[in-house]
Amino acid sequence: MTAEPLPATATPTGLSERALGPDLARGVMLLFIALANSHYFLVGERYVGGFPADGSWLDSAVAWLISTFVDGRAFPMFGLLFGYGVAHIVRRNAYLGPRVVNTILRRRSLILVVVGLLDAVLFYAGDILAMYGVLLFVGILLVRRSDGWLLAVAAVFFLLNALPGVDSMSISTTGPDAAALPPDLATMFSERAVVAAIVAFGGPIGFMCPFAIGLWAGRRQVLERPAEHRVLLRIVAAVGIAAAVLGAQPAALLVAGVYERPADGVLQWFGPLHDVTGVLGGFGYAALICLVATRLRNHGLVAAIAATGQRSMTCYLLQSPVWFVVFTPFLLGLADQLTVASTALLAAGVWAASVVLAEWMRRTGRRGPFETLTRRVTYSARPGSAAPGSAAPGGAAPGSSPSGSSAPGSAR
Repeated sequence: MTAEPLPATATPTGLSERALGPDLARGVMLLFIALANSHYFLVGERYVGGFPADGSWLDSAVAWLISTFVDGRAFPMFGLLFGYGVAHIVRRNAYLGPRVVNTILRRRSLILVVVGLLDAVLFYAGDILAMYGVLLFVGILLVRRSDGWLLAVAAVFFLLNALPGVDSMSISTTGPDAAALPPDLATMFSERAVVAAIVAFGGPIGFMCPFAIGLWAGRRQVLERPAEHRVLLRIVAAVGIAAAVLGAQPAALLVAGVYERPADGVLQWFGPLHDVTGVLGGFGYAALICLVATRLRNHGLVAAIAATGQRSMTCYLLQSPVWFVVFTPFLLGLADQLTVASTALLAAGVWAASVVLAEWMRRTGRRGPFETLTRRVTYSARPGSAAPGSAAPGGAAPGSSPSGSSAPGSAR
């Protein structure tokens, strides 16, 4: 990060310039993220894929649904949208020159790392914002590479995730550790600091493929102009979602208790198959939602979910304190009382509450507080000044609507 001021013309994207599809996709996927994160806190006698394996038939059915449609599918979509947003920043500010654009991206990287590490240590050890920050810091090396480079990098990291192993989260037999359910504050801080570092610096390996594809798609504005790329989006949606559903079945049926754990020689392929088809599924979800968005009007429930996507960093961070209060042993400590089904209901309720909050902010002309913080750090002309293009106290930003902002998923 540089101390030099940015030109006054370096600005974020105003709401009026935003396309519905990507924001709607982020809003929907925040539900999937809540479902994906919350079940890893549950306590049981034995585990498969992060689910207690001793629940009712309803728990088994919910575990199958989450393993098939959610786990390993939502986060790749956010990785795609993150790269897509980075491409938007580079394109929007290209006239300022590579040095200024790199400064903008490094500032964005820094704020994501700081906020992500704080969230990981204080509330949720599995927070991925710091990982996004590290990914962006490294990804700066790719933003001006050729399309061939981007596709080659994506292919290499896609293949790395396809390597066999029996320690994938999708088939893991371990339950929540001390970082997830700390017995006291001292253990919480020490354990979570270690986990946060591992996630921040190891996570980019799994997200580099979606990030690179997002950069490639962002250069072509594929998601912003779905009518011009309808055939491509239809193919990606059909192939990606079908691959994700089919590729999840070995692990999902194991999670649901349909059959017993196979030999390691067979099991070692379940996790990679689940993970790599999940990447394709993330692409498919993004394509499908953007196609659907072309037939929707931005009002009512659609506007509320899109508003959630516009404030996805804030709405994502609001989930962490809920998990902290509900599951931490020295607080409510419900990890051994809630079931897979009831936890899924809790996750859906948390997401619904965030949609209501985001809609209230949209109607009252408020940006998400963490989006405002990120933009001020990223685009501030000098320390302590308001970001160009951001809302001033009591007023809207020039050239933009008074509500909404970008989020870590968009990086705009």
